[in-house]
Amino acid sequence: MSHFISVFCLLSGFALLVLGADWFVSGASGLARRLGVPPLVVGLTVVAFGTSAPELAVSVTAALRGANEIAVGNITGSNIFNLLVVAGASAVLCPLTADRTLLRRDWPCSAAAAALLAVLLWTGGGLSRIEGLVLLVLFGGLLYTQLRGARSAADTRDAPETHRPGWTLVLLLAAGIVCIVAGGELAVRGATGLARAFGWSESLIGLTIVAIGTSLPELVTSLVAARRGENDIALGNVIGSNLFNILCILGLSSVICPIPVAPAAVLDAAILTAVSVIFYRFARKGGLSRPAGTVMLLTYAAYTAFLILRG
Repeated sequence: MSHFISVFCLLSGFALLVLGADWFVSGASGLARRLGVPPLVVGLTVVAFGTSAPELAVSVTAALRGANEIAVGNITGSNIFNLLVVAGASAVLCPLTADRTLLRRDWPCSAAAAALLAVLLWTGGGLSRIEGLVLLVLFGGLLYTQLRGARSAADTRDAPETHRPGWTLVLLLAAGIVCIVAGGELAVRGATGLARAFGWSESLIGLTIVAIGTSLPELVTSLVAARRGENDIALGNVIGSNLFNILCILGLSSVICPIPVAPAAVLDAAILTAVSVIFYRFARKGGLSRPAGTVMLLTYAAYTAFLILRG
């Protein structure tokens, strides 16, 4: 596969992933509303899945194709990008204050999930089907807790139009799924092609190019939310996506096909755990200010430089 074709596949895949995620969220949310599903339930399930659908498509496709380091690197890299760049850029745009529930339950759970991933990768050299099932069970338990604690008074701020015909919503949902699947396949093909052409490791490609590309929906969503002063959406999108990525996507990927990884993946998971804990302390002390957001962006720049030097 030539360099040009690899780049074309990668960029086309990212475009399809972002477009597909947007269509999927619009269609699924609209249908859920028509069926009388509470708005908060829609936000915690449909929207969370929709913004993480690119990571799901890429990681599952990579696992099926045997590109194991892309599957894990994509999730670890996406989570680091979400926390340091998406939340950091949002804080620079507008200082963020975190909801008490997010600080008390969801953010600590996100840090714990990252720590669990690091332990599993360190002790087993990857993720087995049994460990994948454990992650999925934990995700189910967390989702149940979130839905149980949901209040009917909460609303979804970025609600889709409700006057669209039902067939239009079904068409959006179907088109979104097709774009996400096709985009995942193209992105993995392009990334593996570049890795082979330039002698880069699959881990480096997964942690950087693929991770950034699949995190575009989260980036756009959080920046728009921060611009509107909707702190809960800006931070909740990041933490919720990170939890979904580790517990659901890696759980599902490893159940489909066990994922062995290189030792470097353990370090990346440990780095994710560290930044989750460090910036959680920032958030607890009054939120994420513009200086804190700047530190987060600089931390990501340093991490990227480290990845490039590591190869």
